[in-house]
This record gives sequence, structure tokens and C-alpha cells, in this order.
Amino acid sequence: MDQGKLYLIPTTLGENDPLAVLPQTVKNKISELRYFIVENEKTARRFIKMICPEKSQPSLILYTLNKHTESSELPEFLNPCLKGEDVGLLSEAGCPGVADPGADVVHIAHQQNIKVIPLVGPSSILLAMMASGMNGQRFAFKGYLPIDKQERKKELKRLERWSLEQNESQIFIETPYRNNKLLDDLIQLLDSNTELCVACDLTLSTEFIKTMPILAWKKNIVDLHKRPTIFIIHKR
Repeated sequence: MDQGKLYLIPTTLGENDPLAVLPQTVKNKISELRYFIVENEKTARRFIKMICPEKSQPSLILYTLNKHTESSELPEFLNPCLKGEDVGLLSEAGCPGVADPGADVVHIAHQQNIKVIPLVGPSSILLAMMASGMNGQRFAFKGYLPIDKQERKKELKRLERWSLEQNESQIFIETPYRNNKLLDDLIQLLDSNTELCVACDLTLSTEFIKTMPILAWKKNIVDLHKRPTIFIIHKR
């Protein structure tokens, strides 16, 4: 029996029409799949219904992968593949496996020689990098910065130095309700000529993308509260 495949299925970055940012191939594949690995069953079902309203919801078999899932459970999520069935991996937003717990499942799939197929969709990290005007040849995603004030200050200054020394753009994120505090920290701690890109609400009608030196940001504060945001810094 041929093994099934693991499809990495991108989702939208917010409340917009899925087919405005996702290709038809994503809809086609979702319409074919029965098994899905998801972060949240409720939002996953809502997304599947939006993109494939004709699909039978009771027929879906969903495995939940979030911070409460034991690592010992993950291999079981791929059992359908071992029986010849394809499985879809859905993120809560954007691309599975990128700043996303789905990477652990993908790793197990490779160990079990299950073919992994990534589908095209929006990645907030890459969209922000594309639009930033910074070094698209050399950049690094750092995830979340330390919460402790002193640790955060040290890390920001370290990233700023590294950016200058290596000509490498530094990308990071924050919990949306802490965005304004992080923006304030960046403005207060970084050198005035360090460039900062703020990319907010990507692909949505409220999208905001701006790259300026820190000195200019001090005169152009934007409200980022509870808005998904990517921050990129580069010191030239």
C-alpha cells in the first residue's frame, strides 16, 4: 500500500476572503482531505467551511496540536498516512511549520518517510521582509524577545550590533497586546539611524507597512494594539 502524504495547508492572516490570498489549489486539496491536524478545532472548522462550504463537516477527523498536546501523541496524528490516507496540517494563521508548532509533526513525517508537500500561501514573515526594503539576501527570524526589561534591552542592542556587523536584517514578533510597548522600547533603546520596519495587519484592509529610521519613528507613532505585527530592524 502506498503511504499517504502530509499536506502543509496555509491559511489567511486575518478575517478576509480565503480565496483573495490563497490559490485555487488550496481549496482543491482541502476538498479532497478528510484528516486534518489543527491548532484549534473551532477555528479550523470555520476556515474549512469558508473555503469549502460544500464539504461535509461531520466527515472531518481533526487532531488537535497545541501547547497542551503531549509530544508522545504526535506520531499517532500521522497514522492515516501509514494506511494510505493523506493528512492536512493547518496553522492558525499563515504557513504551517513557520513560527508554528506544526514543525514537530513535519519532522516526524520525515522520520517516517512520509512525503511532505507544502502548499503556497501567505507568510507574514516573508511578506514583511519583501515590503521592508531591507536585506532580502541575509535576514534572520528571532521569534519573541525576552519579556524581562533588562534582558530585552540587552537582546535588542545585541541584534542591532549583529545587524551592523553581518549586514543582516533582524525579524521578530510580539504578543499583539504588547506591540505598543515593544515599539516604544525600540524607539527608546535603538540608535537614531537604525532602520525599523513595522508591518501590521498584512493582507487585510487595515494593512500598514512602513520603514523609517528610529529618529523618524519618534515623530510618527502608530497604534499597534492587538494587531498582528512583524518588526524588522537593520543598522547600516
